[in-house]
Amino acid sequence: MNASTRLGLLGLVMALSACSVLENDKIDYKSATKGSTLEVPPDLNQIARETRYVVPGAPVSAAAYEAGQAQRPAASAAAAPKAIGDVRIERDGNQRWLVVDRPADQLWEPVRDFWLENGFIFTTEQANLGILETDWAENRAKLPQDIIRSTIGKVFDSLYSTGERDRFRTRLERGANGSTEIFISHRGMIEVYSSTQKDSTVWQPRPVDPELETEFLRRLMVKLGVSQEQAKAVAAAPAPVIPTARMATVNNTPVVQLDEGFDRAWRRVGLSLDRTGFTVEDRDRSQGVYFVRYVAPTEKKEQGFFSKIFSRSPDAVAPLKYRIVVRSEGEKSTASVLNAAGAPESSANAERIVRVLADDLK
Repeated sequence: MNASTRLGLLGLVMALSACSVLENDKIDYKSATKGSTLEVPPDLNQIARETRYVVPGAPVSAAAYEAGQAQRPAASAAAAPKAIGDVRIERDGNQRWLVVDRPADQLWEPVRDFWLENGFIFTTEQANLGILETDWAENRAKLPQDIIRSTIGKVFDSLYSTGERDRFRTRLERGANGSTEIFISHRGMIEVYSSTQKDSTVWQPRPVDPELETEFLRRLMVKLGVSQEQAKAVAAAPAPVIPTARMATVNNTPVVQLDEGFDRAWRRVGLSLDRTGFTVEDRDRSQGVYFVRYVAPTEKKEQGFFSKIFSRSPDAVAPLKYRIVVRSEGEKSTASVLNAAGAPESSANAERIVRVLADDLK
């Protein structure tokens, strides 16, 4: 069945069952450990294997995925720091993270189990860096669950697809006094037609979903011992003023300027690197340095902005290594790009990297 037919049938079913679409606050991700009910395009699998700063754009086909488990989330998580036992959630702009008064070594296995319990598998597990990254998965709770879905779906389950895939990166970072900061970042893709004839499709980036990140942080709080009611109560805290971030040029090099001190600037830049798909090979908080890999853009047919930055051709050059450095003076910080040798970088690649970070940090 070609892409046009598949998407056309899906559209018909969605139209017939529009009145019974599920609530937006349900999550039901599927993993690839048993069955074969969920299609995952090979170009997304390519990203999972390479775990590099790349976004796919090839025509769609299928690979098998399967079942996970659903849980019912609550409202969005806290808008300001609030402690419950030894766990609290903090927010800076649209970014949130947990602070847990336990060593990272004690949290690695519970956090790893948390993602498995929520229907995911991993493409990256680096305990030494505190990084877990899931494979691409589909939130099946976005599909309608009416009599049509219940009847036809039993026979032609592959007809049903949201046309969206998500993956999540979790990073555990050691904080002060033996505490651990836990960051969860989302990346999303959406399937769109690649021709006016609507006979083929490609996968393109879709915006980061901060509320989806918040929901998984809230669920993780429950996993770490906070009750459902307490985790829901965190959402009642008022939102703080969002600090500003902007792109600028200092000493002929592009930088991101942030109106906040080092601790928060360091956290925000790190989470932004996770969200925008960089591979962080190492980090040195004492020096304010993230060591990252970057894949330079390639000349291709006309694409969107992110595709131009992230896509690569089969003969693309190897990823380049850079350092993202956070420097602060009082309550003002800058994030800049250095080359692998530690020298300031003012190339077109540096400008692209800074622009991506600035756009996410706004």
